[in-house]
Amino acid sequence: MGSGEFLTRSTIWIAIVAYTIGCVVFATARRQSDGDRWARLAWTTGCTALVAHILSAFHFFHAWSHASAYSDTARQTAEVVQINWGGGLFINYAVASLWGADVAWWWFAGLNAYRRRPWWITLLWHSFLIFIIFNATVVFKDGATRWLGLLVCLTLFLSWVSINRHRRSLSTA
Repeated sequence: MGSGEFLTRSTIWIAIVAYTIGCVVFATARRQSDGDRWARLAWTTGCTALVAHILSAFHFFHAWSHASAYSDTARQTAEVVQINWGGGLFINYAVASLWGADVAWWWFAGLNAYRRRPWWITLLWHSFLIFIIFNATVVFKDGATRWLGLLVCLTLFLSWVSINRHRRSLSTA
């Protein structure tokens, strides 16, 4: 594995692991401000690593060509679901943009603002992100990567179940 491939692969795993750590911290923090501070830092790290992954992929694999990235995405999609469609590339752009906006909002709105925003927004956003992680690691990969992705997705799912239970217990108390 060359340095470009290593950088591209490692940055996506840093993004996934940082997001997962942030979810676990967010779910298990006893004091919200401390937990939220660490969760926000983990999600910021994850988002930054995702951007680094996209830049690495464009630099090392696609010579900064959107057409090349689209074609490669279409090829990978066709291999897995038999549909020659490169639109997943735009989904990746959307994930990076939305995650960046989400992180920026959390930094500018303040630490406690994330827990105070409408629950359906938080749930919808994180469900989408977990769906993307599931597809990227379980559906489109195989072998050890698939098993690791499944473990990550299970951890994320359980974290958000815990967060939802805690939120409900606070609202009924």
